[in-house]
Amino acid sequence: MKKIIVGVLIIAGMLTGCAKTADKKNVVNIGISQIVEYVALDENRQGFIKALEESGYKDGENMKIDYQNAQGDIAVSQTIAKKFSSEKKDLIFAIGTPAAQGAYNTTKKIPIMISSVTDPVKAELVKSIEKPETNVSGTSDYLPVEKQLDLIKKLVPNAKKIGFIYNTSEVNSEVQLNELKKVAKGYEIIPSGVTSTNEVNSNIASLVKKIDVLYVPTDQLVVSSMPIIAKTTLEAKVPIIAAEKGSVEAGALATVGINYYKLGYQTGKMAAAVLKGEDISKMPIKISDETDVYINEDSLKKLNIEKPSMNNVKYIKTKSE
Repeated sequence: MKKIIVGVLIIAGMLTGCAKTADKKNVVNIGISQIVEYVALDENRQGFIKALEESGYKDGENMKIDYQNAQGDIAVSQTIAKKFSSEKKDLIFAIGTPAAQGAYNTTKKIPIMISSVTDPVKAELVKSIEKPETNVSGTSDYLPVEKQLDLIKKLVPNAKKIGFIYNTSEVNSEVQLNELKKVAKGYEIIPSGVTSTNEVNSNIASLVKKIDVLYVPTDQLVVSSMPIIAKTTLEAKVPIIAAEKGSVEAGALATVGINYYKLGYQTGKMAAAVLKGEDISKMPIKISDETDVYINEDSLKKLNIEKPSMNNVKYIKTKSE
């Protein structure tokens, strides 16, 4: 009788152990690498997680999320990528070009979903937008510079000199600068490159003396310094036209902006498809076509600019005020 009981207990223990092993195998491990803490990128991440939840992946249940933020340090983003690779995550979500490049340079096997990357081809993450042919896919926040240039013409009609502040090691900012130079016929483009947030204050103080309007691209290092940039430009009565909504919330005058939450949500749906077996190398990069015009009401008043007669305008206030 004792032998039977012991046998039953051993079998029960074996079944329990198998169940635990099965549970572990059923948990999807996802590493999220974000280049810097910033409202647009935070919304990007939130949308991504929401889409995964709606696709049946619950954090703490059948999904484990490891979120790491490089706080604007490219070397740290590379360390994060190596960590995720060594831990053999099931999928990596890289937010921002440096984070995406760090992940791709570290692993060619783990699926990498990207977002807030303006030009994945120029960043050498994929072979083409239509067919990546690598372990990378996701969404791009590319928006034609012409749309922002139209805002400059409507809001700052007398402008002749456009300043452009950017991170010199950010490939997508170089892309946007070259595009601006190409389409801004009749304007003088005055670029100012920085390599760290410590340089932003002095560079912008010098730049505002030479320009009529400042253009701020989707550059993670620069946009994380927007409160400083906005303060200096407003004091100098120089309007900022930005490439995304978060900069307007931080004090820029206006933008034709992408909804970064929706962009992240779209990426999350793509990630769910990859986790369920879809081939990431054949999954086209998606570019959002949903945009709105955002104008900062506080900056409009401080710059003594009248409200424009435009459709689909959303007026917002500076978040810090």
